[in-house]
Amino acid sequence: MRFTDEHHAFRKVVRGVVEREIAPFVDDWERAGTFPAHELFPKLGALGLLGLEYDPEYGGQGADHLFTVVLCEELHRAGAAGIPMAIGVQTMMATPSLHEFGSEELKRRYLEPAILGTQVCSIAVTEPGAGSDVAGLRTRAVRDGDEWVVNGSKLYITNGTQSDWLCLLARTSDEGGYRGMSQIIVPTDTPGFTVSRKLDKLGNRSSDTAELFFEDVRVPVSNTIGEIGRGFQQQMAQFVVERMFAAYGAVGSCRWALQRTRDHLRQRQVFGQPLIASQYVAFRLAELAAQVDLLESHNYACAAAYMDGEDTTRKATVAKLTAGRLLREVADTCLQFHGGMGYMEENWTSRFFRDTRLASIGGGADEVMLQVLARMDGFTA
Repeated sequence: MRFTDEHHAFRKVVRGVVEREIAPFVDDWERAGTFPAHELFPKLGALGLLGLEYDPEYGGQGADHLFTVVLCEELHRAGAAGIPMAIGVQTMMATPSLHEFGSEELKRRYLEPAILGTQVCSIAVTEPGAGSDVAGLRTRAVRDGDEWVVNGSKLYITNGTQSDWLCLLARTSDEGGYRGMSQIIVPTDTPGFTVSRKLDKLGNRSSDTAELFFEDVRVPVSNTIGEIGRGFQQQMAQFVVERMFAAYGAVGSCRWALQRTRDHLRQRQVFGQPLIASQYVAFRLAELAAQVDLLESHNYACAAAYMDGEDTTRKATVAKLTAGRLLREVADTCLQFHGGMGYMEENWTSRFFRDTRLASIGGGADEVMLQVLARMDGFTA
């Protein structure tokens, strides 16, 4: 995978944005349990960061996928995983189906402002009884003339307290399982929609997460993204992109954490010498850095396949599984090598340890990734 001078210049731009607009404020946002999306996103939108691969007709940059890889890697150097996750929802989770399958009217009304950052959006799939098992979702949209009437609830929705609209996956027919679902745009100012509660999380605290409730929420049938009844298939395609985003970001996070730990160990004196002089410490960091290199190589192969139009389901699944486990290993090691100070909330290692735990749960748990791989490789009965 070859990055051009333009890609390298873009990396500097994103790193500068992170250093100016995100990193200095994460401590305050973490304490607040949210961040000002309607202030931050327009700044990102003005730089073209929220629609890199989207059609310029709707405000996108028409860039290749490698720019997205760079964006993901650099955002995860922010020092708090909640902000990159929120941005990822806006760019790679709530809007891909709209860009690919949405009508011209929907793109003008919802995609354009999302790319500009003047509207905040969420992906609303998970429910109290349906997480990784999307087939079990129960939120329904019943047709009444030219309107859908939506009833149900959604849980663990990122950006949920700030969203202007949702990309909602709901049942639109009585067909069970994976059939009869549709993706529908629901503006959050629609009567009957409420944020039931803002959730208190172990990590990723700067990203607001909510439980949502729908009671006779009426939206036009024309708000359906793509074909009625094809929502599950469209959502699965979005999930693949989401898992690629997670894996790309893991490389940035791991490199950032290992570099900070290396610098700390060079300064930390133990028994009259820097802790980095310990062969075990040096070898352990080198081993983890090598594993990050392997994940990066796999990510770039996945990105290349995606750019060639290949189905990247398997590659993205392998990447997501590997990234989640590697992040946890890096976080644990970095905290351990910081000793007692690493266990203190005042140190970045404690937040990193908490934030990274979500990587093996959100966007498809490790066990689901293994189930997908086992099925694709014929290891199941």
